[in-house]
Amino acid sequence: MLLVEVALEAAVAASLISAYDTLLADLDGVIYEGAQAIDGAVEAIHKVQAEGIRVGYVTNNSSRRPETISEQLAGFGIECAPDDVISSGQTGVELLATMIEPASRVLVVGGEGLRKRVLDGGFELVDSSDDKPVAVIQGFAPDVAWKHLAEAAYSIQNGAKWVATNQDWTLPQERGLAPGNGTLVSAVHTAVGILPIVAGKPEPAIFKTATSHFASKRALFVGDRIDTDIVGANRAGLESALVLTGVSTRKELLGIKQDGRPTFVLSSLLELHKPYEAPKKTKRGYSCGGVTVELLAGNVRVIEGNPRSLAALKAACAVIWNSSTPIYGLDVEPALYE
Repeated sequence: MLLVEVALEAAVAASLISAYDTLLADLDGVIYEGAQAIDGAVEAIHKVQAEGIRVGYVTNNSSRRPETISEQLAGFGIECAPDDVISSGQTGVELLATMIEPASRVLVVGGEGLRKRVLDGGFELVDSSDDKPVAVIQGFAPDVAWKHLAEAAYSIQNGAKWVATNQDWTLPQERGLAPGNGTLVSAVHTAVGILPIVAGKPEPAIFKTATSHFASKRALFVGDRIDTDIVGANRAGLESALVLTGVSTRKELLGIKQDGRPTFVLSSLLELHKPYEAPKKTKRGYSCGGVTVELLAGNVRVIEGNPRSLAALKAACAVIWNSSTPIYGLDVEPALYE
């Protein structure tokens, strides 16, 4: 859905979130970054909960148990039950159950959280291809090593089904971006020559797990990554908000293709509690929040207002996304994406 086409009730309501019965949020880059809560995130979640709206956390991180994540959120002051955490490990085990017989042997590459999910799913854990597992489920953990990837590769070459919890290429940390599970999956793929079934974002399975769990009639998904969060929400038919506190940048957003365009763009989670102002069409472009952006002879320029504001970004997105010329054929004012 194009940003400019969003004339939703939510856009003119008392607050954006008031149009929804469930908030589904990513964790890394949305609620926290490493061991630190992101500014405004805790306050925003408190306000959502105070309005009686269900809050769920949808994460591609399968390495930790839901209890561990809920304890971390509690440390930030956020009330969260373990059942409120929907992980790609949970969806991965649901997929396994459709592919192999109950109590089958499964080789797990990943952390404690994923191993517990597999055990709770009624499967037998094994650590070696010599144990003849009928499936491999692969997720991220900081201590995953070559020997674990090798055992996965041997098992898959011997006919084991292969499920990956996610294919995130990077993992936000306090010190920067670190390699994610996608790099480890790629290493196994190089050895075996086939691709896994993927449980997590951007595949729709994890979103279906979440909306089913919360019995949502209208859910809003908030994420910080276009390639996983927003593309996944779009594939699942959910309205989405990109929050600019994590991985994806203004520049990436301006040039994104239609499958990665969010319904809303937010600078922080606190904007869930304000009316959302969508860009409005003008004679030569779009305006938003006192900012006017126009397309003139292939040049995307801010005619009025602060080019570094969120309003300018939203208006520029509307201009570029509705242009018949792709972004690589346009000259975009640098202040819009720097």
